[in-house]
Order: sequence, then structure tokens, then C-alpha cells
Amino acid sequence: MPAYMVARVNVKDPVQYEEYKKLAPIAINKYGGEYLTRGGAMDTLEGEPETHRVVIVKFPDYETAQKFYDSPEYTRAKAERENAATGQFIILDGYQPA
Repeated sequence: MPAYMVARVNVKDPVQYEEYKKLAPIAINKYGGEYLTRGGAMDTLEGEPETHRVVIVKFPDYETAQKFYDSPEYTRAKAERENAATGQFIILDGYQPA
């Protein structure tokens, strides 16, 4: 069953964040991930307005998504993001109809 990583990111230093954006796709691709959305246009339909950059990545399964997050490749990307942005990153199982 696929799994999804949802990230809500508050970019504080756009120039430094560009370095993270170069490295993250390398790790995502290595672990079979696929960007579904990567900070494009959005509208908040209900609730408080979303002001963060929202990224959704699909992985083959939950275990692979976790391996990606803990990988040396993504650890390097996270180091580049450390002073450039803060965020919330979650992994969740995809929907599997009964």
C-alpha cells in the first residue's frame, strides 16, 4: 500500500532553501518517491489560512518512506534545510478500500 509524506514548511531563507531543494529530490528518487505537489498554488477552503509551503510525496509503502527519511542522502538534505526553514513532516498510510 502506498504511503505519503506531507510536509508543511516555513521557509525563512529562500536562498539557502534552494540548496535543500537540489538535494531532496535525489533522496526521494532513490527511495521510489514521487512528488505529487511541491509548493504550488493553493487556496484554503476552510479553517485558518495555510501560510506554509506544502509538499506531498508518494512512496511505494510506509517502510520505504521511513527509510527515505532516515537515509544518509536525506540527512544531508535536512542539514541544508536546518537554518533555512522549519516545518512539520508526517508519513501516513495511503487509503486501501475494503
